[in-house]
Amino acid sequence: MSGGKTASVWRQPAQVWAVAFASVVAFMGIGLVDPILPAISESLDATPVQTELLFTSYLFVTGLAMLITSWISSRIGAKSTLLVGLALIVVFALLCALSGDVNTIIGFRAGWGLGNALFISTALATIVGAASGGSGAAIVLYEAALGLGIAIGPLLGGLLGEVSWRGPFFGVVALMSIAFVAVAVLLRGPGEKRTPVPLSAPFRALGRPALAVLAVAALFYNIGFFVLLAFSPYPLGFGAMGIGFTFFGWGVALALTSVWVAPALLRRWSRTAVMLWTLPLLAVDLIAAALFVSSAASLVVCIIVGGLLLGIMNTVLTESVMEATDLPRSVASSAYSAVRFLGGAAAPPIAAWLWHAYGAPVPYFFAAASILIATAVIAIFHRVLSGIDAHEADAAEEGAAILIGDAA
Repeated sequence: MSGGKTASVWRQPAQVWAVAFASVVAFMGIGLVDPILPAISESLDATPVQTELLFTSYLFVTGLAMLITSWISSRIGAKSTLLVGLALIVVFALLCALSGDVNTIIGFRAGWGLGNALFISTALATIVGAASGGSGAAIVLYEAALGLGIAIGPLLGGLLGEVSWRGPFFGVVALMSIAFVAVAVLLRGPGEKRTPVPLSAPFRALGRPALAVLAVAALFYNIGFFVLLAFSPYPLGFGAMGIGFTFFGWGVALALTSVWVAPALLRRWSRTAVMLWTLPLLAVDLIAAALFVSSAASLVVCIIVGGLLLGIMNTVLTESVMEATDLPRSVASSAYSAVRFLGGAAAPPIAAWLWHAYGAPVPYFFAAASILIATAVIAIFHRVLSGIDAHEADAAEEGAAILIGDAA
């Protein structure tokens, strides 16, 4: 990276850094709970299926809320949407920390998901609008925040989880409170342009064949993603720190391939070609996890290799969404993510149930089968997706799609 480009990326107004910091914390929330799932199960006398519902309620509400976030932000403005989202996360994370039973935490995680949807659906557009050095610099900064959050979340969850399962929740409260103050003080709100988006826009978007195909494929892909992320802490058998370090490696691997490897592959091959190679490799990795689930060291390797492949798929899928239609990118991405998150919401409790009914390898076989279904959907409807390989999107469009897609 040249010196000029470095300057344009890192020399940003204070309001950009405020939103970027909040973005890091928001994405930390995805993996923060992962290391403390066994501890919550033990401390609150909860079954693994119940603890996996901590992901389900969060992702299900996030997905549903994605259908209305563009409608909300187009009416109350970006700053207000960000602040409402941050405030909801602070309130519901605090309620989670103070709760005494797992069912209550499951409910409060749903409120957390609503706040997360409002925040992440608005953050990148705000960074792009306020950053110096153009949209390309803004997206580099956003991707850095995304990668940092995904990698640090499980590690911080492990560190705080060693003290108490409540620790990670209190950590989110503290960090998001700082982010709320930073955004409130530093981000300029008045004067922004508002173009109202119809409430029906995301629903109509799913009527477009190419977007519908990508959404269905992503639904099954996300099952594999969240079996690996949410179920793996149980067969690993590690304490909170061991799980945290494992998924720190997973997050670093995902960030590296998302930011660097996927763009390099796309310079040589089409988007559909990259997906049709990467998805089967991911299925093989999940089958290997099933076969070697009794070996913690082997399972760690499978998790990290999975992170490498998931990073590629996240970027390629979300870029494909922005090329699938001529709809506004934020509308298309929100509609796609609402369907995609349904897979993420369903996967953790199904995996836990399969584990208890049939043994630890079966959830990974289930995840591999879901990935192969996603592969089949892409392969069968390849002609419907011809438009996603036709041309390159500009940097702002790419960032808008990656914002919504990688949030899962």
